[in-house]
Amino acid sequence: MAKTQLNVRVDETTAEAARQRALQRGMSVNRYIEELVKQDAGEVGRTFVEAASDFMKQYESVFAEEFGTEHEGKR
Repeated sequence: MAKTQLNVRVDETTAEAARQRALQRGMSVNRYIEELVKQDAGEVGRTFVEAASDFMKQYESVFAEEFGTEHEGKR
């Protein structure tokens, strides 16, 4: 796939955060930004969240009956 160059301007704090996160993940800043955009625009992630939400709504009473409500908000 052909690549298109984009030039963006961000403050130094944001730029450094992008550099550090890319380094932690073992990838270039370009690749890191590309992955973030794909995740943000990705249908897969949105579909998963919607399906999980629908599942929880459908089975909320089953979970409440099995585990009670005393666990709400706890991790």
